Amino acid sequence: QVQVVESGGGLVEIGGSLRLSCAASGSIYSMSTMGWYRQAPGKQRELVADIDGSGWTNYADSVKGRFTISKANVKNTVYLQMNNLKSEDTAVYYCNARGYSGDYRDRENFSTWGQGTQVTVTS
Repeated sequence: QVQVVESGGGLVEIGGSLRLSCAASGSIYSMSTMGWYRQAPGKQRELVADIDGSGWTNYADSVKGRFTISKANVKNTVYLQMNNLKSEDTAVYYCNARGYSGDYRDRENFSTWGQGTQVTVTS
């Protein structure tokens, strides 16, 4: 079993900053990718940014230059630093972790979502 917990959402004014944290725990053999997604009311969930085991990052065009995903010193933890926030960034932000659980003799794929954290950007 793998668990994913997000934190750091909240209410911020346009132009402000927030940092989201995501920690994965449990029977993790290896982590492939951790990423942030968001879902605004009436819209589909979309990728915001992700990072793989080598540190390669990928961003949605709408957040490039404003958001930064990074790994923490704590294993299986990532941050999403969000700067210059816009009203259109308002959404529930979800963390997803993908990799292998178990041990080297008996491992299987996992893809686990967190419960989500609300980010609201106001004028």
